[in-house]
Amino acid sequence: MTEREVFKTCTNCRKVWEDRNAFLADPDVRVEGYQVNFGHLEAGFFLFTHRSAECGSTIAIPAGVFTDMNEGEIFEENIFGQDGCDKSCLHPGVVDACRAKCECAYVRDVLAQVRNWKKN
Repeated sequence: MTEREVFKTCTNCRKVWEDRNAFLADPDVRVEGYQVNFGHLEAGFFLFTHRSAECGSTIAIPAGVFTDMNEGEIFEENIFGQDGCDKSCLHPGVVDACRAKCECAYVRDVLAQVRNWKKN
């Protein structure tokens, strides 16, 4: 018999979130930012803290798990370090949307949606 599939299990306290919506709606889960992977943006990680009384663990989830949440425009060119880039990709704690017309902007759009997800 195989284990049932769940969205995420906290590696510290073993709390289980059945699906992405339950994870994002949990008031004990706080998005901290994005750890960039310029070679493949979806392989970067969204970083969360499980802030329950008995925990405090950091949870890293591949950005690709959230790609379908993108509502912004997709740009093909990476303009990191060029004019119009504020280098927010280098700062994992920055969760604001990016205004640059850069391929990295979609990650910031998704991150802003995750940050504003309605909590239970």
